[in-house]
Amino acid sequence: MHNFEFFNPTKVIFGKGTIAKLDRNVPADGKIMILYGGGSAQRNGTLDEVKKALPGRTLLEFGGIEPNPSFETLMQAVEIVRREQATFLIAVGGGSVIDGVKFVAAAAPYSGDPWGILQTYGKTVKEALPFGTVLTLPATGSEMNNGSVISRKEQHLKLFFQSKKVFPVFSILDPEKTYTLPKRQIANGIVDAFVHVMEQYLTIPVGARLQDRFAESILQTLIEVAPAAINSHDYSNRADFMWCATMALNGLIASGVPEDWATHMIGHEITALYGIDHARTLAIVMPSLLNERKDAKCKKLLQYAERVWKLTEGSDEQRMDAAVAKTREFFEELGLKTHLSDYDLGLEAVDAILANLQKSGMSKLGEDGKIDPVMCRRILEAAL
Repeated sequence: MHNFEFFNPTKVIFGKGTIAKLDRNVPADGKIMILYGGGSAQRNGTLDEVKKALPGRTLLEFGGIEPNPSFETLMQAVEIVRREQATFLIAVGGGSVIDGVKFVAAAAPYSGDPWGILQTYGKTVKEALPFGTVLTLPATGSEMNNGSVISRKEQHLKLFFQSKKVFPVFSILDPEKTYTLPKRQIANGIVDAFVHVMEQYLTIPVGARLQDRFAESILQTLIEVAPAAINSHDYSNRADFMWCATMALNGLIASGVPEDWATHMIGHEITALYGIDHARTLAIVMPSLLNERKDAKCKKLLQYAERVWKLTEGSDEQRMDAAVAKTREFFEELGLKTHLSDYDLGLEAVDAILANLQKSGMSKLGEDGKIDPVMCRRILEAAL
């Protein structure tokens, strides 16, 4: 297990009726801006519930943050924050809204062109406005981490930034807030969380026994609760799903282990170019990537096969193939297609994705940096 530092200052407030606890966690003075997405928070009453829990505050609102939050839209929010001198932000929504609020929090006090935050992957962020979150869609883990992914529509780019300045002060996680979500979004969230774990777990062994068991327990729980989480409003299953998504990407299982993230980097470009849901791009890329990287990931892939899917029969090659097949089958059973052709994309898309990866400087991906454009082409062509 490698040396590491684990830092996470976010306070998690979990359970039924926890939005009422906003009052004791949000400053009583200053101006509070509530930011949300396309209107579901208004329609299902969550926005009114948030405002009701903040008596006596001066409240501002900004809606319209997209599922893939755009730089262009977020800069409109930044202008309002600066003009109105907002002092605390609240994100009401899923990972996209929270990612967007992280950018707004960092961009509002930023002295230069805020695009520089993304161009430097967050290295130039010196300060940020404090903010809290009210999670309505479990998936990205953004409610308990310091990462954010932002799209710039005019350039067809999707970039990531990270800074210790943009950890949420607190995050409210009420599983009942997921009851109004369509099945598609629940399925997306399960796959997103699953792949987050895989990016940190399925690399190379470094003797991190406890981290491996943590990761495997999240994967096993997601597999176990997925059918009921999608098909019913069972509180226990939704709660387990929500907590899995948070734990999948709060830094804990990444501590002391190598990380991959190639599936995400390739998937980001598919979303940037074709607007396919983020989780669905991950479902397209991961099975093909695992097949391509069987030799490099052999030991962990065999461990994954045995511990997560209980595959113990056959040769090493057969068990690895079966584990990848089980992974693909899991995604498909949740309704997420696993080939580019399922989205009417062919070889021309492969060329475009590769061009965008090079444009973004993503020419050495994976835990060992060995996924170059040639290997990436093989992965994408296998995903056709």
